[in-house]
Amino acid sequence: MSEDTVHVYGDPPAAVTADAIADWKELAATAFQRTRMPMVVTDATLRDYPIVLANPAFLTLTGYSAEEVLGRNCRFLQGPATSAAAVAEIRAGLQEERDVSVEVLNYRKNGAPFWNQLHLSPIYDDGGRLVYHFGSQIDRTDYRRVQSLEASEHRLLLEVDHRANNVLALVDSIVRLSRSDDPALYAASVQNRVQSLARAHSLLSRRNWQDIPLREAIQSQLEPYGASRSLLNGPDIMLSPHAVQPLALFIHELAVNAASHGSLSKRTGLVAISWSDIPHNRGLTLVWEETGGPPPPKSRKPGFGTVIADATIRRQLQGSTQREWSDGGLRSAKRRKPRLVV
Repeated sequence: MSEDTVHVYGDPPAAVTADAIADWKELAATAFQRTRMPMVVTDATLRDYPIVLANPAFLTLTGYSAEEVLGRNCRFLQGPATSAAAVAEIRAGLQEERDVSVEVLNYRKNGAPFWNQLHLSPIYDDGGRLVYHFGSQIDRTDYRRVQSLEASEHRLLLEVDHRANNVLALVDSIVRLSRSDDPALYAASVQNRVQSLARAHSLLSRRNWQDIPLREAIQSQLEPYGASRSLLNGPDIMLSPHAVQPLALFIHELAVNAASHGSLSKRTGLVAISWSDIPHNRGLTLVWEETGGPPPPKSRKPGFGTVIADATIRRQLQGSTQREWSDGGLRSAKRRKPRLVV
């Protein structure tokens, strides 16, 4: 420590050289005016604590002129979205004559909101009487914006991870359950199933990954196989995004089977698809019914498409399926269990 440094506690400042001590008030006033940190001083001896000093940085931050600021309580910076809890915290600190540090949403003169990191300190005279409040502000709007972007990015990454895992689980099932002794047929069957997922993905993308009408999700899978000979009937039900692709794969398997071996393989064949809510928000029942097709196969052993469809409903949607055969064709019912509500 140099010999010409004098430490003074309280008022004047805590550290000032001997040469400058006579001018400390002028230096303090200059620092107050020229600092880039917005600052105000309010009179604690007057009702409603009016502003008696405001530096240029404060006027720049708020957009007000000196005439519009002096004599007013700082609450004029509050607005419709200012937190009542933050205001209560400020009020309590003033009443208890203690330091307060709080982040509060304030508003500029033009109505633009900004996040204000506000710090308030009481100022006492030589007799220990509270005479002023000193307030400094830091504009935290940009920091808050970055925080919000980071939080949004984190949520997006989690969502992308969740979606990717769902799709990969379906692709894994497709690859494991698809069977063919012919490599070309195996590749084609896998490709067709992945394309059905791609159609569902495109639908979700067009809808910004929001809830999808069940009717639209079904129609997107019928288009390649005979949508004009498919009758859809059921109430307006919105399908949650995580259920769209599993359901799409299920409909795809039924449509491919109908086009290859069932009613859609004949010009006179029709497919009727109906659905209804299960009471008490416990899910839905979907019925696929074929008419006008060839006679049902003598062997009722499920094919690989059936295995994939049933596994998808069971594993991805926690549902169950049942099939009935008649001379007219297949009748398949899918029931969504209570654990998954659309």
